[in-house]
Amino acid sequence: MKINKKFKDSVFTMLFDDPDLLRELYCALEGVNVPPDAPVSINTLENVLFMEFNNDISFEIDGKLIVLIEHQSTINPNMALRLLMYIGRVYEKIVEGRNIYSSKRLFIPLPEFFVLYNGTDPFPDKQTVRLSDMFENQSSFGLQKETESALELVVRVININEGKNTQIVRRCRKLAEYSAFIAKVREFEPESGSKEEAIKKAIKYCQKHDILKEFLEQHAAEVLSMLMTEWNMDDALAVRFEEGIEEGHEAATVAIAKNALESGLSLDFVQKITGLDMDAIKNIQASL
Repeated sequence: MKINKKFKDSVFTMLFDDPDLLRELYCALEGVNVPPDAPVSINTLENVLFMEFNNDISFEIDGKLIVLIEHQSTINPNMALRLLMYIGRVYEKIVEGRNIYSSKRLFIPLPEFFVLYNGTDPFPDKQTVRLSDMFENQSSFGLQKETESALELVVRVININEGKNTQIVRRCRKLAEYSAFIAKVREFEPESGSKEEAIKKAIKYCQKHDILKEFLEQHAAEVLSMLMTEWNMDDALAVRFEEGIEEGHEAATVAIAKNALESGLSLDFVQKITGLDMDAIKNIQASL
C-alpha cells in the first residue's frame, strides 16, 4: 500500500516563509529587539512533526539561536516530546561533518520553543508545557517527584486568536492579520453554511480591508485549498485520537481513511489527507 510522502505547507508556514518576517515574529514573541541585519536562515525539516502538513517552522538567528515554532489548531499534550524529537534532528543537521568526538567543545545555538494556538477550544493566553510533565512516576524506585530531571524541554504555548495577547500581535503585523483572517472565516461560517464559502467570503473581505491583501491576492486559491484540507484533516484526526488508535503508521493511516469515509468525506479528499492509492481507498470503502 503506497503512501504519498510529499509534504504540504499550511497557510501559516506559507505566510511566514520569509527571514525578515520570522525575525519580526520572534521579536514579538520574545519581547526583544533583534538587529535587523542579524541573519536568519530557515532550516525547517520535513517528515518530523505532522503527517501531511508542515505546521512547523525552524530557523536560526545569527548562528546563536534556533527557534522552533509549531502552529496548532488543536490542543495536544505531547508537544514537548515532539519538539524534543525535532530539535534532535535539527542539531544532527547542524553538526553534520563536525567531529562530536573531538577533544574540543562544540558550540551549538540555544533552542527556544513556541507553539502558537488558534483553535476554537478555550485556552489561556499563555501556558508553559514541560517535557518532565510526561515522565512516569518513579516513586516506586525511591525517587521523589522533586528530583531534578536530567532532561528538560520547555515550550511556551501562546494563544494567537484575535483579541488574545494583544501586545504580541501588535509587534508583528502579519501575525495580527493572520489572526484576523482566521477570525473572519469563523465569523462567516454560520451564515455561509460551509467552510468553503466562509473561506471565500473571508478572502474577499480581507482583500477589501487590507488584511493580508497582497498575500491573498497572490495565493487565494492555495489558501482555500490548504485551509479546507487542513481543517477537514483536523476533524478526521480528532476521531482517530478519540478512539485511541495506537497501531503502526500504515494501520493508523487506514484508520483515518475509514473514519473520514464514515464521516461522508469524498474519495478525493480522503486520498489527499492519507496519501493512499485510490484503489486502496475504494477497497476500504467497500469494507465498511
